[in-house]
Order: sequence, then C-alpha cells, then structure tokens
Amino acid sequence: MADPRAEETFQKSIHTLNQDGASPRTETDDLGSRRLPAEAYWGINVSRALDNFAISGRPISVYPDLLFGYACVKQAAARANAELGVLDATRASLIDQACEDIKAGRLHEQFVVDVMQGGAGTSTNMNFNEVIANRGLELAGHPKGHYAHLDPNDHVNRSQSTNDTYPTALKVGLMLSVERLLAQLHLLEQAFRDKGQEFAGIVKIGRTQLQDAVPMTLQQEFEGFAVTLAEEHASLTEVTRRLGEINLGATAIGTGIAADPRFAEAARAHLADITGRPIVTAPDLIEATTDVGVFMEVSGTLKRTAMKLSKICNDLRLLGSGPQAGFNEINLPPMQAGSSIMPGKVNPVIPEVVNEVAFVVAGGDVTLTMAAEAGQLQLNAFGPVMAHVLFENLKYMTAAMATLRVNCVRGITANKERLARQVESFVGVITALMPHIGYAPAARLAREALATNASIADLVVSAGLLTREQLAELLSPERLTRGHAMEARDEEGTH
Repeated sequence: MADPRAEETFQKSIHTLNQDGASPRTETDDLGSRRLPAEAYWGINVSRALDNFAISGRPISVYPDLLFGYACVKQAAARANAELGVLDATRASLIDQACEDIKAGRLHEQFVVDVMQGGAGTSTNMNFNEVIANRGLELAGHPKGHYAHLDPNDHVNRSQSTNDTYPTALKVGLMLSVERLLAQLHLLEQAFRDKGQEFAGIVKIGRTQLQDAVPMTLQQEFEGFAVTLAEEHASLTEVTRRLGEINLGATAIGTGIAADPRFAEAARAHLADITGRPIVTAPDLIEATTDVGVFMEVSGTLKRTAMKLSKICNDLRLLGSGPQAGFNEINLPPMQAGSSIMPGKVNPVIPEVVNEVAFVVAGGDVTLTMAAEAGQLQLNAFGPVMAHVLFENLKYMTAAMATLRVNCVRGITANKERLARQVESFVGVITALMPHIGYAPAARLAREALATNASIADLVVSAGLLTREQLAELLSPERLTRGHAMEARDEEGTH
C-alpha cells in the first residue's frame, strides 16, 4: 500500500502545478509505472523518494548552495562529455542551459526530495538528473517525460555516478557557505577591534577562575576577542582550500567504469572554469570515493569556532551581569523586554542565542563523526546527513555572527565610573609591587588590606617599603596593564 503521506504530497502537487487542468503524466521504470503531476520537472525516481523519505519535511532546496554546487557539477560533466564526443552538442547545450537556470535560482522549488534520505544521495542526484532533463526537453519544445530526446540517466548522468557527483557538489556548495561565513567572521572580528579602540585607556580588573587577578584594560579584553576570531578565520580559510580536491570521474567506486578515461581531467577543468576556484582531482580516486575526512575537518573546525565564540558570549554575559548585583562592567544593548513578570528586566538575549547555536553545532559534529565512521568498504553511504549537518550549522553560525555584531557588539558601552572605583580599591595591585618589595611582604600587606579595607598604597608607605612618588609611577595605568613592555623600556633606558 502506498504511503498516505506520499499520496497527500502528490495531490498537493496536482493542485499546485495543474491549475490549467492538464492531465497527470505517467512515467515507467523497472519497478513499474507512476502518475506524476503534469508540470513537475522531477520524475519517477523522485516520486518514489517522496514515498520513501517523508522524514524531516524539509526538501533539499532549503540548501541553495548545494543546488548551486550540483548544477555546476552537471554543467561541467555535460561540457566534458561534449568535448570528448560522448554526448552530442545539442543535448549538451540543453543540459548546460538548464544548469544555468538552476544556478540563477530558478526551478529551486522542484528539488523536493527530503534532506534525510538513504541511498548515499542517489535521490538527490536523480532529482537533478530529472529536473535538468525535463527543463532541457522544455527548452527544446518537447513535452516533459519524453526522455528519448533527453534522458536523465543516459544523457544528463553520462560518465557519472552519485558516488562522484554528490561529494563533488557538496564540496562546491560548502565552499560557498564557508566563504559566506568567513565574511561575517571577519566583520565580527573587526567589530571587536573597533570596540577595543573605543575602550582604550579604560582600566579594569582581570580575573582568573572568577577571582580577582591583575589589572588590564577593557581594550585588551576586547582585542583578545578579536584575535581569537582571527585565528579561526585563518583555520577555516585553510580548510576551504582542501575542499577543492574532488573525485569527479571516479564514477561508482573510483575505477572510472562507464566513463571515458579522459573524462576526469576534462570535467575537472570545466568545473574549475565554471566555479572560478582551484579544483584538483584526487590522486587516488578509489581512496577519495571512500574518504570523508575533509567533511570531518570542516565540521571540527566549525565546532572549534563555535566553542570559542560561545566562550566570548559567556564573557559578555558575565561582564554585563547585574545591573546592580552583578559585574556590571559593560552594558549590552537592551534588545527586548526580559521578563513577563519582572518589570524592567532586560536579558542578554543575543549572546544567549549564539550560545544555543554553538550547542547545535557541537551536536551536529557528533552526528557527522558517527556518519563518517559508519562508511563501509568502497563508499560512505551517509553523505546526505553530513550535508544536512554542515549546511545547517554553517547557516546558523553565519546568522549568529551577524546578529551578535549588529545587535550586540556595536552597541556595547563601558561603565567607566564603576570600573574606576574597582581599580582604586583593588588589592591585586600588590602584584605589580612584588618585584620591588618582595613576595612575603606583599602577601602580608594584601591580607591586611582585605581584613581592614585599608588602601594598599597607604599600607606600603606606612611600612616604609616605597615612597608615594615610587608608588605613583609603579601603579600608573600604563605600567599596570603593560608591565613587561614598560620594564623592557626602562631597562633599555639605563644602558
């Protein structure tokens, strides 16, 4: 019995696509015949996939970068086949034009198979083969489904397999998604640098293990955020380069069966030309067809970026906590009411949502790791769930960085008066005096200051350890926050 969800999908398609009253068409494969909506560009393979994979309710069209990547691969294959004389120029041109339509954002609603699918991505590949074939037939003036003129398998899929087109398309699509993320990451890094410059000269108390440590500036803290994001930018950029190694031409398992021996290089050259990116063929196509290491690397690097960004957001929430009973060193911009019962409460919702995205990314990395390990012999069948995890996590992270920059970082202000009061009464400045008065006296005076609430400066002078003038120099904001640099300059000045 047919799945009732599939029949519901079919009826919706009939209603949506056949407003003109056209009759459904029938397509036949070696498993039987099926009715298809007359205006659907997809065919019988996709119809079966709609039955089999009614899982997430999310079609592959939710990832336009994957669609773009696959269209580039099919276009490169058609050009290579024509160049080698294994596909006539007319059919190759029709395929090429259909791929251009997809790359331009047209026909995306026709990519309807679920993002969660068995079969190593065969349903996705056939969704492309059928849509491209039927669009090509339409361009040539033939009815959809008249595959004698342009066949999804014999012509659109010539010299190819799901096992080489799917991972290649995934890599091309991921290049686009990662580049989009890198652009946002750079903007966020710059936003923290700009905010650091704005906070130049504002001294505060640094903390280790949530306990008071030594003075620093708010500029140093925010520039530290920028530096860690710059490191992630460099790592992700390097990973993106490795996405350019492909196995197109491997066909089923890497032996290139059913393809001209020259196809791999011809297709690679055309794909590089189409995408404008450095594309290279893997040195061992059998190994490359089984290997998913670069997908693990992208996911792992993205997870590391997410964890670092989440830590930054934890710091922002701590530094802005309060406003009366917390750190209250900075003010995060108020974006919305924070409570349905506590009037006036405002929560750090932007850093919180970035934290949530980081949790999703970490979970997705576990999923992808398990999928990578589950590969067997000459193929890993779990490319679709890897694609789902990677595109979803990249989309979330790109959006999270944008909202953090626009709705939070740019509007942060410093509570200068509170920070100044904290520094004035800070016992930890004794660390700066330790090289001049010794560790034991410094520890004794620190305990006395904490017990009596007395000023460290007063206690040091009273003990006859330093003069007021010496203290003023040693406890200057510049020396407190850049001690090593100041000491080095002092030493140079004595020579």
